[in-house]
Amino acid sequence: MKVSYKWLNEYVELSGFTAEELAEKMTRGGIEIDSVESLDKGVSGVVVGYVKSREKHPDADKLNVCKVDVGTGEELQIVCGAKNVEAGQRVPVATIGAVLPGDFRIKRAKLRGVESQGMICSAKELGLNDKLLPKEQQEGILVLPESTPIGTSIGDVLGIHDEVLELDLTPNRSDCLSMLGVAYEIGALTGRPVKLPENTINHTPERADSHISVSISAPEHCSHYSARYIKGVKIGPSPLWLQNRLIAAGIRPISNVVDVTNFVMLEYGQPLHAFDADAVQSGKIEVRFAKEGESLVTLDDQERRLEPHMLVITDGVKPIGLAGVMGGANSEVNEGTVNILLESAKFDGGTIRKTSRQLGLRSESSIRFEKEVDPARVIPALDRAAALIAELAEGLVTEGIVEEVIAKAEPAKIDISLAKINGYLGTELSKLEVQTIFERLNFGYSLAEEGKFTVQVPTRRGDITRDVDLIEEVARLHGYDNIPTTPIHGDVTPGALTKPQAIRRDLRRRLTDAGLHEVISYSFTSPERTELFPALSGEGQKPVKLAMPMSEDRSVLRTTLVAQLLETAVYNRNRKNDSISVFEIGSVFHTDEEVLTRLPQEKHRFAALLTGSRTEAQWNRKTEPVDFYDAKGVLETLFQVLGLTSKVRYEAAQPENFHPGRTAAVVLETARGPQTIGYVGQLHPTLQHESDLADTYVLEIELDELYEQAQFDIGYKALPRYPAMQRDIAVVLERSVPAADLTASAWATAGELLESVRVFDVFTGEKLGADKKSVALSLVYRHADRTLTDEEVTELHGKVVAELEQSFAAELRK
Repeated sequence: MKVSYKWLNEYVELSGFTAEELAEKMTRGGIEIDSVESLDKGVSGVVVGYVKSREKHPDADKLNVCKVDVGTGEELQIVCGAKNVEAGQRVPVATIGAVLPGDFRIKRAKLRGVESQGMICSAKELGLNDKLLPKEQQEGILVLPESTPIGTSIGDVLGIHDEVLELDLTPNRSDCLSMLGVAYEIGALTGRPVKLPENTINHTPERADSHISVSISAPEHCSHYSARYIKGVKIGPSPLWLQNRLIAAGIRPISNVVDVTNFVMLEYGQPLHAFDADAVQSGKIEVRFAKEGESLVTLDDQERRLEPHMLVITDGVKPIGLAGVMGGANSEVNEGTVNILLESAKFDGGTIRKTSRQLGLRSESSIRFEKEVDPARVIPALDRAAALIAELAEGLVTEGIVEEVIAKAEPAKIDISLAKINGYLGTELSKLEVQTIFERLNFGYSLAEEGKFTVQVPTRRGDITRDVDLIEEVARLHGYDNIPTTPIHGDVTPGALTKPQAIRRDLRRRLTDAGLHEVISYSFTSPERTELFPALSGEGQKPVKLAMPMSEDRSVLRTTLVAQLLETAVYNRNRKNDSISVFEIGSVFHTDEEVLTRLPQEKHRFAALLTGSRTEAQWNRKTEPVDFYDAKGVLETLFQVLGLTSKVRYEAAQPENFHPGRTAAVVLETARGPQTIGYVGQLHPTLQHESDLADTYVLEIELDELYEQAQFDIGYKALPRYPAMQRDIAVVLERSVPAADLTASAWATAGELLESVRVFDVFTGEKLGADKKSVALSLVYRHADRTLTDEEVTELHGKVVAELEQSFAAELRK
């Protein structure tokens, strides 16, 4: 929001404060001022001149010799090269000795032998932003209105003896998106009264409702719509004072009627729109949602495809405006407009924001509606604009306002005590001091009893809804620098991590210490990627679709982490990073509904991906590619951390897009029985080839079940004091029997005396038979409190062998 210092001075007395001092005061009061810009770029000695005659230069086709009256009684001869200079114009003239921006000084000169006694200036030469001028004024010299007094300083005429404060507003202070809002803020900070504009309208006897009617078909999204009918307007340029106000605020003047609507929007913060009333069919205005297939060409000459959630203004048949965003070209005010339908309304901010964002169309109007306008200013702004149109465009305002009001805004009432204010701020403010602050804010209040206030908050301050908001107002007007430093007191509750948080933090530390890199990927993905791993996505589950996706590639919520890690691997592979070890801990989202009627399931998961080499080549060793057991080792690290090693087993599996012979389901023993919590294995060769990856191993498991069963407390045990005894065994059995079943049988038979069991060899060959294999196990026995005897170990080991023979038809290998 750009605020002109001179314009602001019309609403609140600013004497005693420079623009810089005012900016400092506002910043200390909570509204940051980004910059203070002077409109005067160093102009002096430039006055309004009258071009009495224009003749062609005798020796130059592109130059003109002008006789100019600047009000001194003496004609100046000025050579000018502008194409648009003509006799009878009033123009800015830099006389001899004048200074222009850049310290450019005007001197007497001769151009092609003809003396020039000054310079006729363009807008750019005066330091003005010519892009904000009407199009016909952007090239050549600046032509002033015929009524401009000759000899007047150009600084007074163009309002450049002014400074502009640029406010950096937070979303809650939308009240300061208007000159009156800023005036109330300055009045509160300085204790000075605010002067409101006076609106005097001379109505015609004719009534407005004989020309127009208003109806609202979307009452939840438009709570108030009002309109006035103005006859016989004369469209033309605005007076300079109005153009200067708009230019200072960064808005380009267009015509007197349109400029009035923009002026009042800046003044009151209430957007308005003027329709050509003769283009509104039967004068009927209906506020409704757009229909499927409707479109509208807006004032920027772009055709907009409308959707059913977009609020539009119609003439009962077709849209003539995007509510709160931009008007339609089919009802635009132009040079031929005679009658005006002037709109002022209160639209729902969320509806306007959604329309504006989807169409990529953000206007000064939509910015204000998005942040919610003051509902109490709908009618005052309408009357102010009608009065100015009658004054500046000679319009005749018909009697009455045609409106429909769905909900009338009432000031909020908030109870607060003096004790609570002082308790929050650590101050000792008196009742009188707080009363004074409320009066400076123009907040009504009453005292219910000693030290207890009931405050009426005006509708212009929609950001104040609770007593703590009032305390903030007291704090900033009392002055943050005046609030004493007080020690914090109260009950102290030590912070702590929840069990899942502690598990995730420890897991991240251990995996990164082991050389893996953590990645954080988007929760959004494409529908195709959710179909890559159906076993991980869940049977019968559907991805959650986004209502307004950034793109098709990010249009649904992810159902698996592995698909995202695969994207990460491809991204790195394309940049010659071939050896990748990454993991992610995050959420996936599942639903069984096509259209959501309830919240989807959010599941916490852990996933990892490994590809390329485990170690790099050195002079004394070759590279070692990662394999299945590297991925399985990542899981074993996790289960060891959680104390769940004995509750987990791995079973051969063939889920889609995994390698059919190098993949295992991860099974966890729970109170409800064995549960498959994920998979570990190699990607299918076809998918690896499509992704241009070497052998790639992935894993993904559910974490929620692990959180419940994890034994996360640190346990300690003494180093063994007694020797262990090792026994090896090789058995021949059916090739289909998993080695894990053999180790599980050994654990179950030997009990707590068995310290470890591992598979150290697997052999197949013609000597054993086509369907046979030899599995060699190494078993270590130890007692914690004494030395085992050879006889005990031999007996226990015999039981293990016997159990293997009985359960798996295993034979000792000779």
